[in-house]
Amino acid sequence: MSIPPTESWSLLQGSLVFLVCAAIIAIAGTRITRVVDQLADRTGIGEAAAGALLLGASTSMGGSVLSVTAAWHGNVELAVSNALGGIAVQTFFLAVADMVYRRSNLEHAAASVPNMMHNGLLICLLALILFAPYLPDVTVGGIHPITPVLLAVYFYGIYLVRQASQSPMWRPSVTRETREDTPDDVTEMPPLSRLWVEFLILMAILGIAGWSLEPAATAIAGQTNLTQTVVGVLLTSVSTSIPELVTSIAAVRRGALTLAVGGIIGGNAFDTLFTAASDIAYREGSIYHAMPEDSKFWVVLTLLMSGILMMGLIRREREGIGKIGMESTVIMALYVFGVVMLLSGIQASG
Repeated sequence: MSIPPTESWSLLQGSLVFLVCAAIIAIAGTRITRVVDQLADRTGIGEAAAGALLLGASTSMGGSVLSVTAAWHGNVELAVSNALGGIAVQTFFLAVADMVYRRSNLEHAAASVPNMMHNGLLICLLALILFAPYLPDVTVGGIHPITPVLLAVYFYGIYLVRQASQSPMWRPSVTRETREDTPDDVTEMPPLSRLWVEFLILMAILGIAGWSLEPAATAIAGQTNLTQTVVGVLLTSVSTSIPELVTSIAAVRRGALTLAVGGIIGGNAFDTLFTAASDIAYREGSIYHAMPEDSKFWVVLTLLMSGILMMGLIRREREGIGKIGMESTVIMALYVFGVVMLLSGIQASG
């Protein structure tokens, strides 16, 4: 499949490709939620693990391919801002899912040790990304030393999450509003082989759509004179994160609350690997040292949002104002604040 150079694309052409790819991501992302929920029951790995590993990785495929492709083409701002902006908007989407679930606050109803462990892992990974620019600007084979550290921490963290899931040292108190992971009747589900084939096909569709989004986003940035950070945070990260919004709401409506929370938090942890993969693809040195200040701002903001979410998972407020958790309200306010800061920076520079 050959895509013409983005310099020859008009704004209309770039926008049409962008919208088509975003629609494909939304449709495939919706479908994959049901498949992952059934895989969780069929394989016995549970909703939290399936949400983090299968749903999180698959719905992040479009954004991952986009970031790596952008880094390969030397578009550092787009690669990094898409990855980090995606984590921020997906955390915002979790607050939106809390608004959809009306029985109680989602942080209370979907309390689980694996989800908390994944959120702790996410905070560690974001801190490593923020720490990298302050290390010496050296690379080995074009790769900064923090990249293998990020990968090692992620996979070790997944191992700890799995241990915490199988043999938890403590458990959240079960209340009337708590919705535990109860497997459905597997005899009414398609065969396991068919579920895996469907999962892989949908995952491939999401990856191809993300690959096609990159030139469209680059064309939009060039035609509108917007910075790649703005395009990455406000356009590509939102469009490639549509599956997380759709799947989290779909999971909430299915009653799979642990899957909804695990898909967002696990997907966020997986999304930090976008930066590691982008550093490998970026051939001009360390991508961490090429990150613009706007991108670092989004790392800090996402760290703050993740910390607040962690406090919400521990606090487990039953009901907030309008049955929306206080933490969800603060997370949404922080994301809007970040967008306003980004747009005000555009106006100041213009």
